[in-house]
Amino acid sequence: MNPKVLLVDDDERLRNLIAGFLVKHGIDAEGVGTAASAQRYIQRESYDLVVLDLMLPDGDGIALCRRLRELAPSTPVIMLSARGDDVDRIIGLEVGADDYLGKPCNPRELVARIHSVLRRTRQRGMPGLPATRETLRFGEFELDLWSRVLKREGVPVRLTTGEYQLLEALALNARRVLGRDELHRMVSGNRGETLSRSIDLLVSRLRRILEPDAAEPRYIQTVWGRGYIFVPDHTAVTAP
Repeated sequence: MNPKVLLVDDDERLRNLIAGFLVKHGIDAEGVGTAASAQRYIQRESYDLVVLDLMLPDGDGIALCRRLRELAPSTPVIMLSARGDDVDRIIGLEVGADDYLGKPCNPRELVARIHSVLRRTRQRGMPGLPATRETLRFGEFELDLWSRVLKREGVPVRLTTGEYQLLEALALNARRVLGRDELHRMVSGNRGETLSRSIDLLVSRLRRILEPDAAEPRYIQTVWGRGYIFVPDHTAVTAP
């Protein structure tokens, strides 16, 4: 069954263009132009995800996101904003948005982000993962899967979207070797050409954030010829 998405944007032309693109890529989409309409739709229908514009004629997306978290707490939200302001992005994520894109956005990137967010949502409910497992702890770090925040001894650590997505993919698959192709799909949400170098660069950046000594990584270890593995207990890995 195709995922069902609600688009909330007062620009009717843009809303229709995005909806048409999503439908062509296997995502059922409905669109509304106001916060009031969005609340009515959410109350009467079940959606797999909401794409929400920050600026609406009858309110702002921040307030609506808070309301959606009350009406449909398990429904993920991707927030859109033409402002491109880091403050808006941070506030949006703090009130419960699962991802954030600047406008105008590339429709292909939006499709990739939708699949990425839906995949994370499904992983939270996978057999073998406790339903209450919203925080992953390793060393002095905590990874909050709901708010998408990494903390070191209680203090938030600033991550880019790519860094967070890669860390989450690795942490949710702890002690499992992940190749660059698989990591690329987890991070980008598509099966296009793999840019191995981009994964290596993200790993390098994460190591500088997480590791006491990036040259001798404890958490994100390399399995030569195969990929990377996340080891939360500092155990050195030897590939079989």
